[in-house]
Amino acid sequence: MGERIYDVIVYGATGFTGRLVAEHMLAKYGAGSDVRWAIAGRSRAKLEQIRREIGAPENLPLVLANASDPASLLAMAKSTQAVITTVGPYQLYGEGLVAACAEAGTDYVDLCGEPAWMAEMIGKYDAAAKASGARIVFSCGFDSIPFDLGVVFLQREAKQRLGVPAPRVHGRVRKMKGGFSGGTAASLIATLEAARRDAGILKTLPDPFALTPGFKGPPQPAGDEAAFDDRTGAWAAPFIMASINTKNVHRTNFLRGHSFGSDFVYDEMLLTGGGPEGKRRARRVANAGRAQQAFLGFAPTRALIRQFVLPKPGQGPSKEQRETGCYDVLFVGELADGRMLRASVKGEEDPGYASTSKMIAESAMCLVRDVGRDEAPGGVWTPGAAMGDKLIARLAANAGLRFALEN
Repeated sequence: MGERIYDVIVYGATGFTGRLVAEHMLAKYGAGSDVRWAIAGRSRAKLEQIRREIGAPENLPLVLANASDPASLLAMAKSTQAVITTVGPYQLYGEGLVAACAEAGTDYVDLCGEPAWMAEMIGKYDAAAKASGARIVFSCGFDSIPFDLGVVFLQREAKQRLGVPAPRVHGRVRKMKGGFSGGTAASLIATLEAARRDAGILKTLPDPFALTPGFKGPPQPAGDEAAFDDRTGAWAAPFIMASINTKNVHRTNFLRGHSFGSDFVYDEMLLTGGGPEGKRRARRVANAGRAQQAFLGFAPTRALIRQFVLPKPGQGPSKEQRETGCYDVLFVGELADGRMLRASVKGEEDPGYASTSKMIAESAMCLVRDVGRDEAPGGVWTPGAAMGDKLIARLAANAGLRFALEN
């Protein structure tokens, strides 16, 4: 890659999550830092306003780029080593920037949780990214870093302590305070609408190996019903983000040469507690999930949600709500001989906004500063495959995540 003006550009900085990313970049890589970064969007006036409101110096560069203007996206990509994009839903606004980065040899990170679109982008741009040296990394927020890197962490410890990776891993969300972002909900609605137009998407969504072209592993647990979990002594319910997280975990294994094993099995569920009340909660969650799918499948409902429920541009939870959020995910690895290993990933802030904004910022910095192209050459990656242990260390140091083994 030739000399670039910037190390990182935050594209979409005038949106709610993009602003949080810019705030994190300012706090960690502002005064006294040698990181060259800029904020980007389609309105200079709004970028100037954000620059003032976050307390950034007047010499923080502003870059004009618009998803509907391919030339502006390519110019932006050519000016930087990496682009952070929070401009979604990506299936509506993302392909142009992926194409620009793949052409320019520029690293790209996003918050995508749209597996059908991701599968399409892998097919269309993986070869171009490999040729140019661009590292395209999807899902660098709550979907799916804690889960993807949680499995990477567990498997590293399993190899060191038990001598082999765990062929079976269970992901269990023990606590989550804070909710999903408006972007996640908007992406879900966009995916449902795309599926109505393209029946092929309906085949992609339930396929755990949708992001591993040419490879199909063993049958995987559906995780769509309430069930008692013997490993934790609690009831478990379907977890809404499992559909995207499990695909990313399997792609990480695929890109790492099946270092978890070609027979690897992984599932995710939400723990609801023990006893009769935990059972009732699990069943309520399962029933609510089925009702929600049917509800969202109705076009007038999606229109009403888009108009009255989703946050408007620039809106989101308060600072207090973001700072008092948290999450706690348990991973249980099982070996064929019965040995087990437990690990956890915990975050100290709201997963959908505060923690996510830090995760994506540090993902870009990890690519720029920590991971050489000899370690991760060009191509379409996952966070776990491209950055792995180096991103784990950076998130622990700069983003409030804690990776630990448990008894």
